[in-house]
Amino acid sequence: GYGVYQTPPEDTQRCVLDAIDVGYRSIDTAQAYGNEEGVGAAIAESGLPREEFFLTTKVWITSAGYEKARASIEESMRKLRADYLDLLLIHQPFGDYYGTYRAMEELYKAGRLRAIGVSNFGEKSLTELAMTSEINPMVNQVESHPYLPQEELLAYCQKNMIALTAYSPLGSGSSVMLEDPVIDRIAEKNNATPAQILLAWNMQRGVAVIPKAVEEKHLRENLAALNVELDAG
Repeated sequence: GYGVYQTPPEDTQRCVLDAIDVGYRSIDTAQAYGNEEGVGAAIAESGLPREEFFLTTKVWITSAGYEKARASIEESMRKLRADYLDLLLIHQPFGDYYGTYRAMEELYKAGRLRAIGVSNFGEKSLTELAMTSEINPMVNQVESHPYLPQEELLAYCQKNMIALTAYSPLGSGSSVMLEDPVIDRIAEKNNATPAQILLAWNMQRGVAVIPKAVEEKHLRENLAALNVELDAG
């Protein structure tokens, strides 16, 4: 997928159009990013059918609770120019996220949300939510990369049929992993770039990745990570 975290609103439409042109069809945004409108404009301008895309956004903590969440979800759909969302997540486990999830369950049953889940939830929050909800979260989006492997959380999610998605799979705004000599050696061995190794590492664990990129070169490089096969050594 393609993530637009920290992409300036004025650049979002161009960046998403570039990603679509390269071949991305899964786009991840959030209310808190302030760029849902740019994503919606890009999808509309692409001329491709809505069903070609997998569109994800997230309910921010200031919209927690049943009534606020319902209103904010409608507003997100308006900004994204979408009458349904492929995936909606609770951004963080703060405030009345139980009420938020109730609103999401209703919209899921009505067919306006194709899948629902959470972001930044640990095992405790996931367990507590499961005890009060009718529908088990389908996705948990968390930061995950070789420096933060999330092994226990991944095992928990896999056991409970929750797909894990990794944000910041190349690191949180730092190039440290991209310059790691061990990762560099693995990249050389596989005729790949360090970024491709980091993405392939997560994908081969069954974890989806949504790296951000603003240059076409990096968009193409990240997408080509699908062709990298890592071995156990």
